[in-house]
Amino acid sequence: MAGTRLWELQAVDTGLSADTVEWCPLEGCRRLLACGTYQLRGPESAPEGPGEEPQVRLGRVYLYSFSEDDSEYPLVEVQRRNTSGVLDLKWCHILVAGCGVLAVADASGCVQLLRLVVSEVSSTPFLEPWSSLSLGEERLALSLDWSTGKRGSDQPLKIISSDSKGQLHLLVLDEAGPRLQQVATWQAHHFEAWVAAFNYWQTEVVYSGGDDGFLKGWDIRTPGSCVFTSSSHTMGVCSIQSSLHHEHILATGSYDEHVLLWDTRNMKRPLADAHVHGGVWRLKWHPFHQDLLLAACMHQGFAILNCPEKQEVTVLESHKMPNSLVYGADWSWLYCSLEPVPSVSLPASDVGNHVCGLKVAGEPLVPSQADNRVRMARVVCCFLLLPTEDAWNRSSQPHTPAKFCDSDLYLEGVNSDIRLLATCSFYDHALHLWKWESDALCAGQL
Repeated sequence: MAGTRLWELQAVDTGLSADTVEWCPLEGCRRLLACGTYQLRGPESAPEGPGEEPQVRLGRVYLYSFSEDDSEYPLVEVQRRNTSGVLDLKWCHILVAGCGVLAVADASGCVQLLRLVVSEVSSTPFLEPWSSLSLGEERLALSLDWSTGKRGSDQPLKIISSDSKGQLHLLVLDEAGPRLQQVATWQAHHFEAWVAAFNYWQTEVVYSGGDDGFLKGWDIRTPGSCVFTSSSHTMGVCSIQSSLHHEHILATGSYDEHVLLWDTRNMKRPLADAHVHGGVWRLKWHPFHQDLLLAACMHQGFAILNCPEKQEVTVLESHKMPNSLVYGADWSWLYCSLEPVPSVSLPASDVGNHVCGLKVAGEPLVPSQADNRVRMARVVCCFLLLPTEDAWNRSSQPHTPAKFCDSDLYLEGVNSDIRLLATCSFYDHALHLWKWESDALCAGQL
């Protein structure tokens, strides 16, 4: 497409069908990427007949690390965990009990919490089970979302999850336990409730979308209280995400191949409508560019949309992947540069000031210690500090929270017009890493 350039950096074989992917948003861990897979094994007919093998929904959670040092294979597998089929996964955007946490919605009907820790043996990060909760029998947990938007500091951390029976489940996390507690469940849709999401700006409001074609809003202060019902989508509603940058903007996607933008103050009709020619399973706003929206468009691949407030939505990039079904897509939180940024551009004193939380033998690093233990990422992390292998080794403790630093450093003269993103596709069992460049971004028009 004119004005944009897209490169595939790597394709990774995930073994099972990949359907969800998300970059870690936490400072110090933004080079980590989680990917979930789902595979149905056994006879497709139901009910099971005599002597037939029962259906099994297999899955894995993969953890990858992005490395700027290897241009051929920048994604390196760090860990794989076998589990029930994974339908959704999301990182918590804040530390929980001092560590990073990944939440997983799986085919056994459970919401799992996996804690990010550092191995004492290999000094590498990995995920370990932390807490889990069953949503009920004979159902699949289809989606989840964290209440880490503009919630009050005195409010407990919550998760909203949806299931294959059309129900929504409000969970509260007791960090001291740690323990997930189900505080409310209600019937939201007639068929599968494909997606549930918090309003980023008002976390007492959640939205849900179902296979019945309805988009609904709920006030969790009175669970089960429907604020609105919309039938603007003509087929099942699969994806919902509140804008991180515009307080009243909401994006929704459906099997009807349309992305709709809404003003949450008036949900009678959408503000804008974009036809992307494929069922919209996942939507992700860019973490920094307020108008960029990434859509996983199933058989149509993925699309990048420009969604300026109160203006027409335009498709900046559309990439179809033959013989595939793109279910997952996410922007990286890493900023990129066309030109390497020399480490000398950051004074040693500044290096010390930005080593937040990195520890050596339990003590914080001081600038003199930090000089030789951190470095500037050469190509992809011009705004980030990443620990060296030595720092990984010295900071590791057995089964303790991962604490690294990649604080945003806004350096003068940095060219930051390339964006990294990841997609995952179902039929070809693949995770794809891309870099995307837009002339409009270079010119500062987006």
